[in-house]
Amino acid sequence: MTGTMTAAPAVTALDLRFDVEPLAAEVRRLRERAWKAQRPYGQDGLMSTTAADWTILSLRSPGGDPARTDPGGAGLAQFADTPHLAACPALGAVMAAVPAPLRSVRLMALGPGAESPEHRDSKIGLPYGTLRLHVPITTSPGAVVVIEGVEYHWEPGRLWYGDFSRPHLVRNSGDEARIHLVLDMLVTPELLGLFPDDVRDRLPIGDVLFARPPVPLPERELGGLRRSFMLPAAFREWSEDEVSSGADLPARIVAVDGEPVLEVAGEPAFGLVHLGAGEFRLRGWSEERTLHIASDGRVRMWVRAGRRLTCWERPSEP
Repeated sequence: MTGTMTAAPAVTALDLRFDVEPLAAEVRRLRERAWKAQRPYGQDGLMSTTAADWTILSLRSPGGDPARTDPGGAGLAQFADTPHLAACPALGAVMAAVPAPLRSVRLMALGPGAESPEHRDSKIGLPYGTLRLHVPITTSPGAVVVIEGVEYHWEPGRLWYGDFSRPHLVRNSGDEARIHLVLDMLVTPELLGLFPDDVRDRLPIGDVLFARPPVPLPERELGGLRRSFMLPAAFREWSEDEVSSGADLPARIVAVDGEPVLEVAGEPAFGLVHLGAGEFRLRGWSEERTLHIASDGRVRMWVRAGRRLTCWERPSEP
């Protein structure tokens, strides 16, 4: 199962433009700092760094950690701005202009002559409630993104959508590093409003997973959430399209620093973000998977991809 929507284009320019020179000036100053290798992240944690000349400076990351070059995912940490952003008002203004809750935000530099392997970005796309958008800052005609074998060169200072759930790679045959601001975010109606009318009119809106705003949970209600139950093994495998089958795992919901946390097999695994009516998404993630605590104590777990829905239900006890 992938996030590709056949009615959506592989690439389209969105209705946001920025003056590229202030952005480039900030990037030139930031190049004096220590950029680190691109490193993927999944349900098993941090993976090995990418072999290509592909370096990153994070402006927003899990826990605001400037050492994290990965895009993050479901877990215990909230996304927060890193210290690098404090010196970057122009880049901060771009982030503020995007009408959607931001997850990670990274400056990604692809060195001269560098090329990434072809790959897919798992769980990125409108059916999963997440998008990865680019603002090219330093580029040249030889800097391209290749999606399903088609090359695209993106105009600097423009917000660009690419369907990265399709096979793609990035290549830089220019003489200087290609630097993009790469923003991961949840999907909102306002964000979809930036798409060209002809593109938006073709999208099957019923297959778009829109984010709901968090609903504060009074501390007095935390006690009622402390439940123990058996969790399907596939529910915690948030990062991959294909999940392994396995036996249920013991789980419980506890309170940590006044916030609900899901423990799995005795270890804290995910912070829980209340969406209202007893439903929670995983911290750092979209509503691609949620957990619902019913009034009768039963726990329902949902995994979504557009209109496709997988559901489990388990009894629980205090």
